[in-house]
Amino acid sequence: MTILVFGKTGQVACELKALGNVTCLSRDEADLSDPESCAEAIRKHSPNGVINAAAYTVVDRAEEEVTLATRVNGWAPAAMAKACAEMDVPFIHISTDYVFDGSGNEPWKPSELTNPKNAYGLSKLIGEKAVQEAGGRYAILRTSWVFSSHGSNFVKSMLKLSEDRDQLNIVADQVGGPTPAADIAQTCLDLVDQLANDASKSGTYHFSGAPDVSWKDFAETIFAQAGREVTVKGIATSEYSTPATRPLNSRLDCSSFEQTFGIARPDWRHGLKNVLKDLEITQ
Repeated sequence: MTILVFGKTGQVACELKALGNVTCLSRDEADLSDPESCAEAIRKHSPNGVINAAAYTVVDRAEEEVTLATRVNGWAPAAMAKACAEMDVPFIHISTDYVFDGSGNEPWKPSELTNPKNAYGLSKLIGEKAVQEAGGRYAILRTSWVFSSHGSNFVKSMLKLSEDRDQLNIVADQVGGPTPAADIAQTCLDLVDQLANDASKSGTYHFSGAPDVSWKDFAETIFAQAGREVTVKGIATSEYSTPATRPLNSRLDCSSFEQTFGIARPDWRHGLKNVLKDLEITQ
């Protein structure tokens, strides 16, 4: 089986490469700012499944680069999904909790009303709708707070800050499920197999790590596992200004995903231990 992956250096793409038996495309091989080149790459490789692990993810910059973010996160997945539908191969598209407005305290269900509060979330929602409308075998996998030993993420940022600081102010009123990129990668491969055998499983799903925590709680666990003595003070989102609005409630209800595919939410604390091991950080 040939699995084509869009993305080569991102967190999930790196984990997919580590699992093997996939062909990862770099930007030179398929530029997401040129959607038609993505469709052409799918036709050229004639894969058994496609995973879109590439995206415009610089949330704050997207407020100024709306057109580019929309092309990469919206129109490129649209072109991919159409090509996959034409060839009747499964298409897995990774999306985000940012399609919701972050209100309330209850976990968001896949069927609930979307209402993104920033340009990045809106661009991802445009991509979701295009994938749904393509009419092929697909799974949109909304996830949150992705981390790994690759690229830029919260875990690596906290570890770097702890090298010369013993006290940090971290947002405490945003709550979500940190998700190991390694678990997302394995799940994407499993979805390709299941959708190839049963197109009726196509749909939009949620997949995030458990348990849900605040950024402050997440940081404290990172420092505890890494053996770093850092005092973490919780602050409100309003005290940490950013160009793009962040959702306060990023909890995702993953029950329909587990019922459909038999894959449970991963314990992010176990995934964190593996990441720290990869980074050669021990207590």
